[in-house]
Amino acid sequence: MTRRSEEGLVSGLEALAFGVLILVVGTLVVVNAWAVIDARFATSAAAREAVRAVVEAPDIGLDGPQLEARARSAAAQALVAHGYEHEPELTGPPLTQARCATVEVTVELEVVATILPWVSQPPSYRVASSHSEVVDPFRAGLGGEGIDGCGF
Repeated sequence: MTRRSEEGLVSGLEALAFGVLILVVGTLVVVNAWAVIDARFATSAAAREAVRAVVEAPDIGLDGPQLEARARSAAAQALVAHGYEHEPELTGPPLTQARCATVEVTVELEVVATILPWVSQPPSYRVASSHSEVVDPFRAGLGGEGIDGCGF
């Protein structure tokens, strides 16, 4: 029986280590991208729920601070449902419950990226989503113009 030479037995080991490194770094990049996409879903749901809380509010005659508190609470609950414990930042025009008024809310959230091996300080990304709805023109008990003022 002849013995075979063991030359070249370990060749390619550095390629295996380099491949694993690329796999790990690539996975971290994908995780960062998914964190931003997930935050986009969360802010979109929060903005939608904040607007719905104002437009469909059972209480009639609420003023601006009360409507904003209701919208902020609904947005916070939507963010908690998506796994975010942050207090939402709501921006947009003043909220009103007048008939045919457009209610628009923008929810912003800051996402901190996962630490990558070559980056000392992870970047943060601002994710914002907006949603708007028109208050029902046929809703009883609200001020504002009738159906003629809505542009229908």
